[in-house]
Amino acid sequence: MGKAFENRWLLLIIIALTWGSSFILIKKSLLVFTPYEIGAIRVGVSGLIMAVIGIPALRKMNKYTLFWVAMAGFFGNFLPMFLFPLAQTKVSSSLAGILDSLVPVFVLVLGFLFFGIRSKWIQVLGAVIGFLGAAILMFFSESSTSNSQLGYALLVVLATACYGLSALIIKEKLQHVPSLKLSGGVFTVWMIPSFIILVGSGIFTRFQITPETTEAMGYLGILTVLGTAVAMILYYKLIQNTSPVFASTVTYLLPIVAVIWGLLDGEKFSIWYVFGGLLILAGIYLIREQKKEPRHVPR
Repeated sequence: MGKAFENRWLLLIIIALTWGSSFILIKKSLLVFTPYEIGAIRVGVSGLIMAVIGIPALRKMNKYTLFWVAMAGFFGNFLPMFLFPLAQTKVSSSLAGILDSLVPVFVLVLGFLFFGIRSKWIQVLGAVIGFLGAAILMFFSESSTSNSQLGYALLVVLATACYGLSALIIKEKLQHVPSLKLSGGVFTVWMIPSFIILVGSGIFTRFQITPETTEAMGYLGILTVLGTAVAMILYYKLIQNTSPVFASTVTYLLPIVAVIWGLLDGEKFSIWYVFGGLLILAGIYLIREQKKEPRHVPR
């Protein structure tokens, strides 16, 4: 079984299925919980689950590694967990899933800006096409109607930029930390701030057990354990076994899963979803890692 999880394509599919389903789970959780409660519970409970691994791992890290673990956790495990529920109070789960496919574009752009990672001109073109697709989605789909606001769609874009930066930090600064210890460390670091936010939200004073809250708790439990803790471990492993660019191509499959769940839940589907989504996927295709042609060595 362990060898099976060394297969990068298997990891990619599992992550796509779990993260692609997270948008509909967030939508269902929002029927009872606030965006801040959802984000705090996801990170806080994941921290409790992973603390048995995270605390010993953090104790053995030097200050340099601790700093980058905290940064990777903030951008990849903390801030996006609040941005997505906030966005989905006005943006459909389908649109959120499609916009989330911008991650490889931000890996390319932020990799150049912060780490000096140079790209080919075809990859730059892919980034431009990807951003164009996102712009079309935000301006011509539901995010520009009276039922929603462009700013909420931009929260999803900001979250994808955070994911891209976190992936780069893991590959460039934390390659030496095993994925399980890294996952435990980042969740443990941000566990306490999450519980502080949860207490401040007032959830413990107003919470009541009803059929609606029980159902929402079930959705949030699945989202927290599978969509957050387990999927993040696999994602970190995928980054370290391959590269941030390859790992971020999970977004090829993620929008498909998100849209299918949205349609099953009765969400309206716009032709702009297709057009904008295809442009983003075309951009990702151009950004993808190019296989190097074997050079002929004269004998």
